[in-house]
Formats: sequence, structure tokens, C-alpha cells
Amino acid sequence: MFTGCGTALVTPFRKDSSLDESALRRLVRRQVEAGVDFLVPCGTTGENPTLTRVEHLRVVEIALEEAQGRVPVLAGCGGYNTAEVIELARQLAALGVQGLLSVTPYYNKPTQEGLYQHYKAIAAAVSLPIVVYSVQGRTGVNVEPATVRRLAEIDNIVGIKEASGNIAQMASILRQVPEHFVVLSGDDAVTLPLIALGGCGVISVVSNQIPAEMTSLVRLCLNQDLPAARKLFYKYLPLMEVNFIESNPIPVKAALGLMGLIEPVWRLPLTPPRPENLARIEKVLTDVGLLEARPAHAGN
Repeated sequence: MFTGCGTALVTPFRKDSSLDESALRRLVRRQVEAGVDFLVPCGTTGENPTLTRVEHLRVVEIALEEAQGRVPVLAGCGGYNTAEVIELARQLAALGVQGLLSVTPYYNKPTQEGLYQHYKAIAAAVSLPIVVYSVQGRTGVNVEPATVRRLAEIDNIVGIKEASGNIAQMASILRQVPEHFVVLSGDDAVTLPLIALGGCGVISVVSNQIPAEMTSLVRLCLNQDLPAARKLFYKYLPLMEVNFIESNPIPVKAALGLMGLIEPVWRLPLTPPRPENLARIEKVLTDVGLLEARPAHAGN
């Protein structure tokens, strides 16, 4: 169910920082119409640490309403308090999501056994498919291949979003887990090599901007058409890279603002990008054809 290209949706806010439900509906419709394989609302790209529980559930509810069953919804459901994650998981299950994406507990940095017991407890509390999200650079804890192998033995833990950036670790995971276990890239720029190793797709940031193109890239990779995949990959690599010149989702929301898709608003502690970085984002969007080039000033 969660293979191919899934979009880690941003959460749009109005200028007063309230949830922009109309913009969210437009974003979800744009994704579905572009052919993405699944949606990931309320992940960390969706600024979920800044959402109230009511807002979190409302964002997911809107994604489900707009998807209308055409694509699965893998809802963000992570945190460092296992009991609270379980409570949220049950609420998301009641809404009718198709699965949960659960980032590793951050700050308290559990041991590998602690990680295993955390996910085992969540899996025991709900019957939904669960995708583990490992992103050591943001959480301070790595899910090691041996732990992934243990987790893969739990029936409803069905995959991992692997964002360690460590290709050797990804290969080790793929070698150890069952064939049906889904290994997804957590970094757009690592999608092609991970699929070449046997991965199943990506949970993407850049598909907020280019849903059809990123979906095509993933499908070319999965179909082993590497020459065509490389051509598309290199075209959009600058966009993938510029999305991380500041902490995600600062650049991607700035880009969507420039594209006229959302108000470029972040909740603290995130702030707008520095002016020089906003200029870089605008240049990349122009270079890849997502913005029209500004006319030169007269006399230049």
C-alpha cells in the first residue's frame, strides 16, 4: 500500500498562524490529481510538533475527505511519550487512516531495546500498518539494521522510512528484512540509489512542489528505466537540495508561497528563510520551470 511516491505534506497556515483549511484542501487535491501514490499528513514536514491535538486530527480528517479513498493516507503519529503516541494512534485509527508513520522518540534517545519496545507497544495497541521513521540527524537516535529486522517480525509493522543518509545501512536493512517489508527513502536525493538497492519508493518533500514529476521519477526507478530516471533526477536535484538550505520545512513552504499555492507562514520556532536563501529558492524554481523568469530592468 505504501510504495511509490508519498508526499510529506506541509501544513498551510494563515497570516494569523491559524490552520488554513482551504489551502490544505487545494494542496491535497493537487497531489491526488497529479497521481501521487499516497499522502503523509502531519509528519515532521507538516510541523506536527506545533499542532494541537485537535489541529492534528483535523488536518488528517481533511486529507481523508479530499483523498476520497483514491490514495491511502499514512498519518504522522510519533513522539517521545509512548502512551501519548498510542492515544493519538487510536484517534487516527478511528478517523479511518490507512496507516501510521511514527518517527523515533527524540531527545530522550532510547536504546535499541527501548526503540523496539516503543514500537511493539504501539503495534499492539492498534491494528493499522505502521511505518517506522528513522532520521537520526533530527532525533538523535538511529534505528539499527538488527532492530529493524526485529521490528519487521511484528505483523503490522510493515516498513521503514530510512533517512539516515547512510547507504551502507540501507543496504544492510534491505539484506536483512523480509521481501514484503517496505523500505522507503526519507531523502529525495537518495531515492534513486535506494530503489536500485531494492527499496520501494520515497516519502518526499520535493513532491509538494512537483508531485507528478517526482511520482514519474519513482516509477521509472521501480521499472528499472535508470537512464530516464537519471535524466529526471538530475533536472530536479537542485530543487531537492535547495529544500534543505535551511531546516525543513522552511524552504519548501517558502517555495510553495512563491508558487502561489500557500501563504508562506511558519509557526515558531521556525522562521522565514534568510533573504539570500529566499533568492536562491526563487532562482532554482525559475531554473526548473516552476516560476516565470522576471523581466530584466530596462537598460540592463
